[in-house]
Amino acid sequence: MSKAPATAKAGRARTAYVCAECGTDHGKWQGQCAGCGAWNTLSEFVIEPAAKAAAGGGATRRAGWAGAVEAPKVTALKDVRHMEDARVSTGIGELDRVLGGGLVEGAVVLVGGDPGIGKSTLLLQAVARMAATLPALYVTGEESLGQVAGRAARLDLPLDGVHALAETGVETILEHAAAMRPKLIVADSVQTLWTESLTAAPGSVSQVRESAARLVRYAKETGTAVFLVGHVTKEGGIAGPRVLEHMVDAVLYFEGESGSRFRVLRAFKNRFGAVNELGVFAMGDKGLKEVPNPSAIFLSGGSTQQPGSCVMVTREGTRPLLVEVQALVDSSPLSNPRRVAVGLEGNRLAMLLAVLHRHGGVLVGDQDVFVNVVGGIRVQETAADLPVLLAVLSSLRDAPLPEKTIAFGEVGLSGEIRPVPNGEERLREAATHGFKRAIVPRANAPKSGALKGLEVIAVERLADAIDAL
Repeated sequence: MSKAPATAKAGRARTAYVCAECGTDHGKWQGQCAGCGAWNTLSEFVIEPAAKAAAGGGATRRAGWAGAVEAPKVTALKDVRHMEDARVSTGIGELDRVLGGGLVEGAVVLVGGDPGIGKSTLLLQAVARMAATLPALYVTGEESLGQVAGRAARLDLPLDGVHALAETGVETILEHAAAMRPKLIVADSVQTLWTESLTAAPGSVSQVRESAARLVRYAKETGTAVFLVGHVTKEGGIAGPRVLEHMVDAVLYFEGESGSRFRVLRAFKNRFGAVNELGVFAMGDKGLKEVPNPSAIFLSGGSTQQPGSCVMVTREGTRPLLVEVQALVDSSPLSNPRRVAVGLEGNRLAMLLAVLHRHGGVLVGDQDVFVNVVGGIRVQETAADLPVLLAVLSSLRDAPLPEKTIAFGEVGLSGEIRPVPNGEERLREAATHGFKRAIVPRANAPKSGALKGLEVIAVERLADAIDAL
């Protein structure tokens, strides 16, 4: 249980060492947390008295993009007149899609991804295209101004209205921002920032949290939009305290394989739009370019259908996407056969194979099963259940599925095929790409009539889907 912080003397701040795992605070640094027993998780924090924090918080006024100033007051929620969030286009359609339609005033967006995947390139492109409508300040803590200017020159970006600052001190950054009053700030990266109020080294948990908190406070007070670039850990999460993701309005992750030129930008949190929205880019010599038809890059494009392959229609955010699920079933020399899933949840694969045996009469208990989603995309919805089982069955029998066939549907433990959201929209996407046959749950069959050129086979049980092949 977290200890309650001691009361600070009036007008004086105190220093505490807080555990990043459980939140227990300590009066001095020590190697092991007394609350949860974790090692090397204590970070220094400065705790200000309530009166001082209120005086310096500046939360009593907020200046929007139009310069309006509002004073907070208690109001009945039913009497509040709300307006749609005014959005400004970034000039990059796929980025606008992930953000929910554009950039909102005062929004703080955290962008994470592996080193070299294109975070700085994308934001520099966006800043250059928005500079005509939003004066921008590009703050670089990892590169020199010459490196940033050189990248902009290689990408042939217009830089009118873009100002750059090579600085890592938050107080200095905010002083320059107050002087030039930009409407957009990019901080690359938040792990390099530090504040004078803490003695911890830049990049530590306390410095990252406090630096981000001050930029968030400035964004909300002035209506300035802020992009924060974040490093990722070996596990793929944003480095630093988890609270960093709670402070910002949107969290975007760059995904992509090191050997592929395609990049996927996914929204994991968005207060102004849909989560799990996808934006697809291709890295070229002139930076990141939008992919107008992302479904095409996730399909193999082979002339003939191969055993162990099934195309499904997944829905990421507001966009239906066609992706190819591949399976390889091979006899195992091990007493405990392997179950490997790339782009899918491994535990769900094991469950589906048990359902295939129990309700489909197909035994793969002595076989190694490998399942992969082509293109490096990760499918997080249950609509992939049926395509996975059909791909496994196709590989086991060494027989390809019929040409131009797609499938989607959730498979229950009792062998029933359950419906998934937006079934008709998925079918329309498949018909648009020339597919002729669809195996779908009965509840997802079109109610307004058959789609032109697409034969829809509605099934209720797993055995029905196997018979349909």
